[in-house]
Amino acid sequence: GVERKIAEGIIIGEETNRARDLANTPGGDMTPKLLASEAKRVGKEFGVPVTIFDEKKMKELGMGGVLGVAQGSTESPRFIIMEYRGGNKNQKPLVLVGKGVTFDTGGLNIKPDQYIYEMHMDMSGGAAVIHGIAAIARLKLPIHAVGIIPAVENMPSGSSYRPGDLLKTMSGKTIEVLNTDAEGRVILSDALWYGWKHFKPGLMVDFATLTGAAHVAIGNYASALFAKKKETEDLLRDVGAASGDYVWPFPLWDEYLADIKGTFGDLSNIAKSDRYGGAIHGAKFLEQFTGEADWAHVDIAPKMTTIDSEFLSKGASGVGVRFIVELAKRYSQKILNSKF
Repeated sequence: GVERKIAEGIIIGEETNRARDLANTPGGDMTPKLLASEAKRVGKEFGVPVTIFDEKKMKELGMGGVLGVAQGSTESPRFIIMEYRGGNKNQKPLVLVGKGVTFDTGGLNIKPDQYIYEMHMDMSGGAAVIHGIAAIARLKLPIHAVGIIPAVENMPSGSSYRPGDLLKTMSGKTIEVLNTDAEGRVILSDALWYGWKHFKPGLMVDFATLTGAAHVAIGNYASALFAKKKETEDLLRDVGAASGDYVWPFPLWDEYLADIKGTFGDLSNIAKSDRYGGAIHGAKFLEQFTGEADWAHVDIAPKMTTIDSEFLSKGASGVGVRFIVELAKRYSQKILNSKF
C-alpha cells in the first residue's frame, strides 16, 4: 500500500518536473518541430504511439486556424497526437488537448516588453498533456487516453496573419482575426474539432495559457475552469482539490457569445468593444469547436509560473500534470462503473 503510493508519487513528481523542464526551455531551443520530437521521445520511452502531422497534412485536413497562426514564422507547425490504450477497445477515450505555442510574440499585435520574455512558456498546456500522458502510461491506468497538441510559433513577419484576416477552420467555421495575440484559441479551434470528430471522446479537456484576464480574475493560486456540464464542473473541481492543481469555475452562458460574433466571419477571436470578461470570451470561443463533446477548458495562465510562497524554483510550474493523472484515475473509475 504505502510503497505503491510512494512509487506513484515519484512518477507524478518526475513527470511534473519534466513538464517544467520542457516549458522552461528557451524559445530558440524549443520549436514546434522540437516539441514534436520530444513527444515522440516520450512516447517511445513509455510505449505510447505518437503521430505527427506536418504542414502538408494540416492543409489536407483544412486546419486553417493552426496554419494561419503559424504562417508568420520560419518554423513550420506540427500537430501532435499521442494515444495511450490501456483500456478496452470500445471505451470512449479521455481526450486531453494542450496549447503548444512554443514562442508567442503576439504576432503583429506585439506584446509589451514586460510580458514577452516569458513567452517560451506559452506551450505549458502542451507540456502538461505530453507528460500527463507519460504519467498515465507509467502508472498503467486502465484507460484509453489521447493527447493532442497543436504546436506553432507566433511571429511578426512579412508573412504573418493580420488583424482583419479571415481564417477557415477545419470545422468549416470562419474566424475573423481582430488581434493576432489571441492566437491560442485559434490553433485550439482545429485541435478541439479534430479531437471531437476523430475520437468521439467520453470527455475532452483542454489546458491552455490562454488569457491574462484569467490571471487578473483569480490571482496566483488556481486555474480558471469552464465546463459545459455542471457534473463535469463538479468532477473537475474535485480533481483540482485532490491533486493540488486547484481550479475554480466561471460561467459559460450564451449571453457572452454575442460579444464574439464576427462581422465578416462566424466568430471574432476577441470581443470587439470590451476589455471585460476576456477569460470567458476565450472559453466561449473554444466551445464553438467542441461539437457534441462533454468538454471543459482549463485556463492555466494564472499558474504558468511559480510564486515565492510555493518554495519552488523560478520558472514554469508544471501545472496540469497532477490534475491530468487524478482526472484519468477518476475517469477510469467512472468507466468501470460505466457511466460514460
